[in-house]
Amino acid sequence: MNENLENYFGFNVFNEKVMKDVLSNEIYKELKETIEKGKELDLEVADNVAREMKKWALSKGATHFTHWFQPMTGITAEKHDSFLNFDSEGRVITEFSGKELIKGEPDASSFPSGGLRSTFEARGYTAWDPTSYAFIKDKTLCIPTAFCSFGGEALDKKTPLLRSMDAINKEALRIVKLFNANVSRVIPMVGPEQEYFLIDKEVYKKRKDLLLTNRTLFGAPCPKGQQLDDHYFGIIKPRIQAFMNDLNEALWMLGVPAKTEHNEVAPAQYELAPIYESSNIATDHNQITMEIMKKIAEKHDLVCLLHEKPFALVNGSGKHNNWSLKTDTGINLFSPGKTQLDHLRFSLFVTAVVAAVDKYQDLIRISVATQGNDNRLGANEAPPAIVSIYLGEDLTNALLSLDINTFNNEKKNTLSFGVTSMPTLTKDSSDRNRTSPFAFTGNKFELRMLGSSNSTACPNIMLNSAVASVLKTYADELEKNSSEDAIIKLIKREMNAHKRIIFNGNGYDDEWVKEAEKRGLLNLKTTPDALSYLTNKKNVDMLTSLKVFTETELEARYNIQLENYVECMLIEARTMVEMVNKDYLPVISSYSSTIAANITSKKAVNSKITCEYEEALLETLSMSLKESTELSNKLSEYIEIACKMELKEKANYIKDNFIETMAKLREKIDKAETICPESIWPYPTYEKILFSVI
Repeated sequence: MNENLENYFGFNVFNEKVMKDVLSNEIYKELKETIEKGKELDLEVADNVAREMKKWALSKGATHFTHWFQPMTGITAEKHDSFLNFDSEGRVITEFSGKELIKGEPDASSFPSGGLRSTFEARGYTAWDPTSYAFIKDKTLCIPTAFCSFGGEALDKKTPLLRSMDAINKEALRIVKLFNANVSRVIPMVGPEQEYFLIDKEVYKKRKDLLLTNRTLFGAPCPKGQQLDDHYFGIIKPRIQAFMNDLNEALWMLGVPAKTEHNEVAPAQYELAPIYESSNIATDHNQITMEIMKKIAEKHDLVCLLHEKPFALVNGSGKHNNWSLKTDTGINLFSPGKTQLDHLRFSLFVTAVVAAVDKYQDLIRISVATQGNDNRLGANEAPPAIVSIYLGEDLTNALLSLDINTFNNEKKNTLSFGVTSMPTLTKDSSDRNRTSPFAFTGNKFELRMLGSSNSTACPNIMLNSAVASVLKTYADELEKNSSEDAIIKLIKREMNAHKRIIFNGNGYDDEWVKEAEKRGLLNLKTTPDALSYLTNKKNVDMLTSLKVFTETELEARYNIQLENYVECMLIEARTMVEMVNKDYLPVISSYSSTIAANITSKKAVNSKITCEYEEALLETLSMSLKESTELSNKLSEYIEIACKMELKEKANYIKDNFIETMAKLREKIDKAETICPESIWPYPTYEKILFSVI
């Protein structure tokens, strides 16, 4: 199969090549007008596309079709209908109409709506997104769709993403045309790097916390973790390589351009990175990637963990959202280019990003806010919860002074290894700052705050919208006077107004927290802290003016995300209490009894025999039992109190009371793990989990 990679890439995708082959020239042209220019799709065109799509799907072995959509659960949803039907004489026929292609009516009552609808109001609609190719998965034709309520409110993540893409296209075009570029579209491009863990399935099944919460709520550190830095980019183990080979083939067949694979920093952690695509297709493909990762892992008796922090004291997993803007003529608007005009355009767009992230830093933080990601942000593998931008000293100084010659590609620095037989390398204009939440990396920005299980739609909605909003103000001003002097004046003014968001230092340093506070930057450590800013007037005005969200949709999303945080925390807290009361405390108590019996038996033989070790151990175990019981009871009490509260009050109560108590309870149990024999411990240890795959 490897010899025919070009032939089977996208083999199960109704892509450009297939459409050209099976559609008439007229129908193909009409469909392209819809895809590229937003022209309303004619039902006759839809019928023709549906007919050929059905023939193609049947030829690939498909038996069903589904409207594949992305509700606010964060995962994908699908309801399968067979192509099977009967004619008037009872004979079996296959049918799939244009109406079935462009519109579906799934039951919307059980999906998160944040108060947009009552449970008894069941009707919802899915609508075909022709800009994302249909594909075949598990003998089912999957049609990417948007999802809305009976009243038309967006109940998914695709709809606002598409709206934000329209907004940034509209406003970026106004700026690009000031530079006399022959451009008709600006497309936000995304390349999401996906981190994940792979562990043995049998070990996974023995951990109640992994089964119920996707992370370990208890677990003493293993003597060896990532201290030696020997896992990162290390040799890939045969069992993992076999998984990766199957994963690549499955993704390539579905048209997902999986490109890079390697070991990550933590034991049992890995990464997959794709080639850049439009943010809509990249989001669809990332959802497919996460689903296929889990399925392929099962085939290899592995489990793929996508939680942001499945294990304490080793790196968690993120999803680095590489973001740029590209024109339909191939211009990367974040590339300095070759001419002075190119440099000026580059400076203006980078400035717009700086201003947007400063003005809407709260929205950037909200876009990555989940209960799982709260466990990761600020740790040594992830940027802090404080939003800032890394540009590098050279680019920062150049934009503040607008020394355009700095961007001259002919004057780039070179790097020599000091070995005559080796080539001289060209250095990038800036280093990669792994501690920065949002770093410029040469011709794109990398948002490193996103959690590994999250949809890439959320940050890209906010990035597209925030930058579109700033570009609109720039266009309103420059369309009156677009001289070079006017552009330079605007850049200098804006850079000085928003330079507080630029930080080129170590984001892990405690001094940065103090410095950020002096600058007036937000430090929103938890999801409830962040979400409280979502419905601020500034944010509502911006997002509604661009028609990315309505006020009702924003309020709904606030409720949905807050409820998700609350339920995740309650599940974790209840799981902790159950594990402690049913498993850990009985084992510790039993072992204590064994030690006490040993002391008694020794003393019975000879009262002068010393039992210092046993007595000290018994005292430690007894104290562990006492303190763990008290903390477990306290957590149970907190759960009972929280469940009687309204949503917002409940979220804040959980944040203020659960987190610290859960951390203390874990500390007590983990300490007991270090002194109890592994043979009696009720759950597999970190050593077994992280080093079981060989």
